[in-house]
Amino acid sequence: MNNAISWFEIGTTDLDRATKFYETIFGIKLSPLDLENIKMRMFPLDNMMTGVGGALVFTNGFHKPSSTDGPLIYLNGNPDVQNVLDKVEAGGGKIMVPKTEISPEYGFMAVIIDTEGNRIGLHSVSK
Repeated sequence: MNNAISWFEIGTTDLDRATKFYETIFGIKLSPLDLENIKMRMFPLDNMMTGVGGALVFTNGFHKPSSTDGPLIYLNGNPDVQNVLDKVEAGGGKIMVPKTEISPEYGFMAVIIDTEGNRIGLHSVSK
């Protein structure tokens, strides 16, 4: 096992709004994948076999955004989580926990609330 996580899904109530938010704060382009019962916007993934993939999803109620319940996932904020935090409020989100050092070995973390009301962690190894 290369990674403890292989896939994640972030629930949305407004897929277009959520897509704009994540593309803005990370400076990336999400790829659409629409199936019969689920609409997804996939995060970039270099290698499906060894990397961790994930998507924003709209399922008309199966996924329920939450700022307090359920698992907390951490997205890659390298090289400096502050670079991502600097774009969160302008993108429509909120900072719940500012940049905080975990330890010199494990880097930094922060927690945001996205435009859908999801609590999302950010992690960077250095700075």
